[in-house]
Amino acid sequence: MKRYLLATAMLCALASGAKADFLGGIDWNIAGADVLTVAPTAPGQQVTNLPCIICGANQPQQPTGFGYNLFGNTGNLSTVPFFSTSVVGGSLAPDVYGGLNSGYSIAAGSPFLSALGGNLSFSIGVDSNQAGTSTQVLESFWFLNFSTQSVLAVFSPGPGGYAIDPLNNGTGFPDYTISGFDLSGVNAGDKIGFFARITNANDGPDSFFLLAQPVPGPLVGAGLPGIAAALMALFGFHRLRRRRALA
Repeated sequence: MKRYLLATAMLCALASGAKADFLGGIDWNIAGADVLTVAPTAPGQQVTNLPCIICGANQPQQPTGFGYNLFGNTGNLSTVPFFSTSVVGGSLAPDVYGGLNSGYSIAAGSPFLSALGGNLSFSIGVDSNQAGTSTQVLESFWFLNFSTQSVLAVFSPGPGGYAIDPLNNGTGFPDYTISGFDLSGVNAGDKIGFFARITNANDGPDSFFLLAQPVPGPLVGAGLPGIAAALMALFGFHRLRRRRALA
């Protein structure tokens, strides 16, 4: 409950200013952002060749034309912050914003929409790899519109982050699922992307996979959507309707 409330409070605080210069030196607009949730993933629910958006050297087989950010984590890194990139063979340095050309197009027939198989809502799977008993932590995860430089949704659990101990270490299957991604209000010509920050990366590469279907499971702070909505209403934090939905 505490983590969920912290995430909601953070969104409300950012919304009061509507702007925030906090990722890659860009003045992202936070107004209207949704709250992402994280849950453990039951093993065996996904195959290993799902599209990868941020991966290490053990990336899965990618669909044709579907790029990802090869961050090359070899372990023992205190902080791993990375933007995604749609560039095939692309590799961005930590915390570097790749610009509009590195965003995933959501135009009809684009590799990203093709990977979703007609779905406009989706989830992100997290494959965590860990050495010993030292816990890795997901500090935040951001869903961004590169075209409008706005935040579509965010998971930011506050101080201490969210522990992502691997449930099936080294299997290639997602250990956790980040849910709440929705393209239904984004312009068809826009380009979207992602940003992840992990601390205490003490083993091989962690990976973030695109999951076409949201995976059911207990949410962080399950049963609190009503509380979150009430807090947002209290702070005057209402979702802004974006200009037009995808056709």
